[in-house]
Amino acid sequence: MALFPASALRPGVRKREVFGWAMYDFANSGYTTVVITAVFAAYFVGGIAKGAPWAAFAWTAALSTSYAIVMLTMPAIGAWADLRAAKKRVLVLATIGCVFATAALAVTPSFSGAAGVALAMALIVVSNAFYSYGESLTGAFLPELATAEGMGKVSGWGWAFGYVGGMLALGICLAYVLWSQSRGLPAAHFVPVTMLITAAIYGLAACATFALLPERAQPRAADTGLGAWQQLRATYRQARAYRDFMWLLACTVCYQGGVAVAITLAAIYAEQVIGFVASETMVLIFVLNIAASLGAFGFGYVQDRIGHKVSLAGTLVAWIAVCVIAAMVTTKGGFWWAATIAGLAMGSSQSAGRAMTGYLAPPLQLAEFFGLWTFATRLASIVGPLSFGAITWMTGGNQRIAILSTAVLFVVGLVLLLPIDMQRGRQAALRN
Repeated sequence: MALFPASALRPGVRKREVFGWAMYDFANSGYTTVVITAVFAAYFVGGIAKGAPWAAFAWTAALSTSYAIVMLTMPAIGAWADLRAAKKRVLVLATIGCVFATAALAVTPSFSGAAGVALAMALIVVSNAFYSYGESLTGAFLPELATAEGMGKVSGWGWAFGYVGGMLALGICLAYVLWSQSRGLPAAHFVPVTMLITAAIYGLAACATFALLPERAQPRAADTGLGAWQQLRATYRQARAYRDFMWLLACTVCYQGGVAVAITLAAIYAEQVIGFVASETMVLIFVLNIAASLGAFGFGYVQDRIGHKVSLAGTLVAWIAVCVIAAMVTTKGGFWWAATIAGLAMGSSQSAGRAMTGYLAPPLQLAEFFGLWTFATRLASIVGPLSFGAITWMTGGNQRIAILSTAVLFVVGLVLLLPIDMQRGRQAALRN
């Protein structure tokens, strides 16, 4: 437990609680790594949809539908959890939902044609919505565990643990895929097993979180009675008083849109544009996770030293370079360079964004304000991949133009980051 120095933790917080919190990142990262990035995304496009021209757009449409559901419901769920001190209870329910929906993806190869496409899209909508709920709720625990000065470190530990979990799930799946391919078995045989492996790791690892992480908040009031839209408007009106937090949300919509492209379409781009095969793609994503883990862990310490804003700005510059390199390279070796830089930037940018949100959120409304952060990240996850899919479609399948256009999202995010004053925003949060 020496990994978690007491100086970064709030008084009374035990190291095992932080370990339990970080284990949730470990648990859920296998879902994004295996399902959204490395395995099921490419299988959906090439196997279930048979490489149809609309396949990539259908994949991004399914993800966008799940993100829209989360956008409309998470702020209200966060407010409800704050009022009742129920973050952990809702986290358990979200985890169960994602685990079961992920396991159900194993049956999709048994269906063909439109039925298979519809079932796969429906299960992706359900599983990804529950995953998003869990990600938001676990983020809301961060300010309860870390000091203001240690938030970057603790967030970095969580993301680093997460990428290790993603590598574990992907590594086991990769071993099974290689074994299956050596025996001439098709993707319809090994993809279902990888979904079951991912669901099992998610569920088992999350048990450590439920056992070790307490609910420190106390119930505050009765239900407001507001619906999702009304609660979202009420929360938004209140959040407007926090000028720097609002600038962060606008910045998040842009740069997370670009990150979402990398997460949801990296495998598709690698296989259809660069020429990777399934096993090579999985190795690529595995190494990307190593780089992301190192970036998240190491950059957490740098972030607390040089400041959240400067740290995030540096990662956005790296993301711009990734987009340009990926659009220009024609060889697998060249794409490896882009993927490595993307891994380092991914871990550090996601860690920095979560830490900044925790730093600027009012202490009594953590789940609610992390719900707004989730609203921004899910809006980004609609804007980024859908724009990529639309540009690819409009250019006759030219994904190079689409990936180059993604750099614009990071440039705009960098511009929107400039007005943020971290100290002013922190003072506003503490006045609550």
